[in-house]
Amino acid sequence: MSSSPALVPLAATQDRSVDVAVPALDVREALIEAVNLLPALPADDPTDRYTIRRLTALWLEADKSPHTRRAYYADLAAWLSWCDRTGLDPLAARRADVDAFKTTLTVRGRDGRPRPAAPSTVARVLAAISSWYRYLESNDAAERNPVAAVKRPKAARSAPRPALEERSVARLLDHAERRAERLGTEAAWRDAALVALLFYTGLRVSGLTGTSVRDLDHDAGHTILRYRAKGGRDDFLPLPPPALAPLHRYLEIRARNRGVPREKLTGPLLATSPHPHDPRRRGDKPLTQRDVWRTLRQLATQAGLPAASSISPHTARRTAGTVLLAHGVPVQKVQDMLGHADIRTTRDHYDAHRHKLDSSSVYTLAQILAAHRHGGAQEPPGT
Repeated sequence: MSSSPALVPLAATQDRSVDVAVPALDVREALIEAVNLLPALPADDPTDRYTIRRLTALWLEADKSPHTRRAYYADLAAWLSWCDRTGLDPLAARRADVDAFKTTLTVRGRDGRPRPAAPSTVARVLAAISSWYRYLESNDAAERNPVAAVKRPKAARSAPRPALEERSVARLLDHAERRAERLGTEAAWRDAALVALLFYTGLRVSGLTGTSVRDLDHDAGHTILRYRAKGGRDDFLPLPPPALAPLHRYLEIRARNRGVPREKLTGPLLATSPHPHDPRRRGDKPLTQRDVWRTLRQLATQAGLPAASSISPHTARRTAGTVLLAHGVPVQKVQDMLGHADIRTTRDHYDAHRHKLDSSSVYTLAQILAAHRHGGAQEPPGT
């Protein structure tokens, strides 16, 4: 599904890298402006406090992170656009209409051609639309939820992305820091700080790219980083010295290049650097998730990591959790560091996966068979 142009007004609510929080009223006005661009909804009655459009804006605002708002808005826009094309009043829709709609869901591949949406995408879209109808029902603005009885596809459970070995992590960290010391540039020290923050904290990339310089703080003798966690809640974590060292060096160089004292530096915590030959590219914009992805793969390739072609920001998060659990850190502490709302996420996706690898019977089987191969006289274990 392609993004709707109506998403543009939402952009003003997404950037958490600015130092001044966006007032809630401004967010609501931006959401109302975006909702007004949606098709198939009845026009607002200025005398009615509970119009569909006003309720839709409040539904987008309530208890949702900026990322969730974008996704829900796009999914609702797809449904309402389909209603508009087929001449259907969305408030009169029935299950059969939703069944017809879900068969039309497509996504565009890298070649630009549309293809059927994956089961996980279909399930997500239906969940978003169902949430909208439930909100309208709870406000007596809709008589039914036509999505409630629709069968949703079950997404295939994929194997978790692999974690890096401890030696590979150390190799990557060492390479990034040695590279920064050799080049001495703002960008090189930023990249070293980026790698250190990801692998030493296990932060989600969205949490890291959304932080500002002023999100660095001190508490009880610790340097802490405040960030926006999944679900839109605010959280913080302490930064260990190996992560702070490249970060401080980067911020000092960046402040010097801007001609301001370090304590007066503002803007994103990790920012784009000014282009040395193009004054139009002034830098100081927050790194995007794509920037982080590209930087990780570039550094991993330079460091000679075998997994360089498949490394991603989530690799750092998964590695942090897996390494801690492998060294006996209680799962509850790992859950708290990674910000998992449900301990089952930590236990099932990190701990259980590690035990499935480390304790797999394939190693026992290999030992047993080794006793009989190549004329070996080795006895199998347990004899």
